[in-house]
Amino acid sequence: MSANHDHGHGHGHAVNASADRRLLSGALALIVGFMAVEVIVGFAAGSLALITDAAHMLTDAIAIVLALIAIRLAARPPAGGFTYGFKRVEILSAQANGITLLLLAAYFVYESVDRMIDPPEVKGALVLITGVVGIFVNLAATWLISKANRSSLNVEGAYQHILNDLFAFIATAIAGLVVLLTGFARADAIAALIVAALMLKAGIGLVRDSGRIFLEAAPAGLDPAALGTELCAVQGVVEVHDLHVWEITSGEPAASAHVLVREGLDCHQIREEIEVLLAERHHLTHSTLQVDHASGDVEEAHCSDAHGAVHRAVTAAGSAPDQAIPNP
Repeated sequence: MSANHDHGHGHGHAVNASADRRLLSGALALIVGFMAVEVIVGFAAGSLALITDAAHMLTDAIAIVLALIAIRLAARPPAGGFTYGFKRVEILSAQANGITLLLLAAYFVYESVDRMIDPPEVKGALVLITGVVGIFVNLAATWLISKANRSSLNVEGAYQHILNDLFAFIATAIAGLVVLLTGFARADAIAALIVAALMLKAGIGLVRDSGRIFLEAAPAGLDPAALGTELCAVQGVVEVHDLHVWEITSGEPAASAHVLVREGLDCHQIREEIEVLLAERHHLTHSTLQVDHASGDVEEAHCSDAHGAVHRAVTAAGSAPDQAIPNP
């Protein structure tokens, strides 16, 4: 009887960390420069929409700075007790971005409602001009970040910040035009509400996705129960339990399982077949598999404390595979 372990690794990205840093740094320079201008103009114009946009741009800048720090930390090799290195720092960054967006959304909803009730005077021309310039600045920043590795939730968080700000500037420019042409000052507060709604949507998405990784849930679109059934369909597999599928960080899924095979079969060969299935069908190239011959000794020593469902293979010709059986 033998226990066989294998670790497959395939964590390549289309864009390397150095390129990501250059692209993010370029976007950061654009955002910070324009944000300073927008704060001044926002107060001069009395526009909540512009001030909201400036605050959103501040979170954009913070998001990019956090992304840059996370990229640098994630590149460090494993050391000491951090056996995966600091790869999950990017998930901390993504969650911080999401929570910040939610808090700002709540604040600007409150401010917008207050201004809907008692609208102040707004200088539509300044709002319109600043909004149009902001659209071009954010288009450039969005283009830069879109070239980075967006499979990283960290980079995707920064991208969502910038993209939402682009939409916000479009709403702000429209509000400025409405105020300029009609004098309807509440258009500014309405634009701020639209910005808040966009921030809310992006924030919920980032918190949800980063939360799934922290809770070590299976990658979106991958059903562990269906995967267990697939593994049991491999010739010679009798049972699969302790099946776990999670993400080390965004874009780096991993799997582990204890696989029991029929006596007399080659454990090494079956393990290799399972590795191929995991990699080719589910992109699970980082796997740790313990493969043993099925026997009472193994079941008593290990299976009595198995985690999760137990998956069993077809027991008779033509019969349907057993359903996942929860371990008592």
